[in-house]
Amino acid sequence: MAFIFLICGVNSYVSSDVILDEARGRIIPIIIELPAPSAHCSQQTKCPVVFINAGYGIAHTDYQFAADIFTAKGYLTIAVAHELDSDPALNRTPPYMATRMENWHRGVVTLKFLVTELGPRYPEYDFTRFTLFGHSNGGDIAALYAAIYPKQVSQIITLDHRRMLLSRNKNIRVLTLRGSDYPADNQVLLNEDELAQYPVTQISIENSRHNDMYDGGPKWLVERMSKEIKAFVAN
Repeated sequence: MAFIFLICGVNSYVSSDVILDEARGRIIPIIIELPAPSAHCSQQTKCPVVFINAGYGIAHTDYQFAADIFTAKGYLTIAVAHELDSDPALNRTPPYMATRMENWHRGVVTLKFLVTELGPRYPEYDFTRFTLFGHSNGGDIAALYAAIYPKQVSQIITLDHRRMLLSRNKNIRVLTLRGSDYPADNQVLLNEDELAQYPVTQISIENSRHNDMYDGGPKWLVERMSKEIKAFVAN
């Protein structure tokens, strides 16, 4: 059985939790933010859920700009720390679809555990179909989860993930914001024919850097990413 140790944040609607996955002997740090008090969530009318998956080497707490958008829109927002000090370093040797699969799959198992663990604890929120948000390697984890469990994912938002193929599924809406300093690997993004078939939006942001696509990036970039995410979530 998993145990949750709750530390209440300054905001009564935010909590910092550590969950133990006993089956793997793995501690999972998360931040849970409830939606604005104006959201009317109940077991009869459930509110949406989003998991935020950080880029490699960036804290799961460093995507507050995105968390604020989701909570304002009525989402239960769960930011997940996928990388622990005890984990192997991210493999830097291609082909990444093979060499990083262990890392991504570990992230998928973590997300699947959280869905099972948190669903009963938050019955006013819909854990049957949810949104996955991820930057860089966190976006790769999100894309792999959607490939394995497509019926559980309603939307994917990635910030310049570059290795795992994006979903080609008519039932999953996708937004990917692309940096301008590194290309994605072959077939990660959709070609023009595929874009005409699937609900995928690919937006390149000129003069943006891959490593700047988080709270600590330039103000103009955070504002641009916020604008695109707000428009996507609103539809």
